[in-house]
Amino acid sequence: MNNEVAIITVSDKGAAGLREDTSGPALKALMEENGWQVTYTAIIPDEGEQIQAELKACADEKGVALVLTTGGTGFSPRDVTPEATLAVIQRRTPGIPEAMRAESLRITPKGCLSRSEAGIRGLTLIINLPGSKKAALENISAVLPALRHGIDILYSAGSADCGQEAAR
Repeated sequence: MNNEVAIITVSDKGAAGLREDTSGPALKALMEENGWQVTYTAIIPDEGEQIQAELKACADEKGVALVLTTGGTGFSPRDVTPEATLAVIQRRTPGIPEAMRAESLRITPKGCLSRSEAGIRGLTLIINLPGSKKAALENISAVLPALRHGIDILYSAGSADCGQEAAR
């Protein structure tokens, strides 16, 4: 299985050096603790074309299995990460953001305000996460147990033993 991950922080202030990125490093630590290999990180401004270019490069050139974005999923006019993601993916994976929002709603009623998206480009799964460290970790933790299976299916020629019972 390809276990390479790219983490892209989308933040105008972070990209300008005006705010410390805490969500990106926290996601990197969590993913590495769970056996993933973080091979690329970046901090970029909330610019749709730049977000699209980064997502395409990670999928098409770097060939990572998973791209996690953090930031740009809220209601601010500058929050365009979901739109940039939808512009580059080939297939949506709606269950991932649905699961993340469901878990967030168990913690705060503001969880319904997330506009996160997820989808597949080639052999890369792209998932949008909130910009705050706490929310980013809560959201990825809600779906992390399923991601290896999803990546296995993505890289398989067939069903990746979807009908098999999970080992207990």
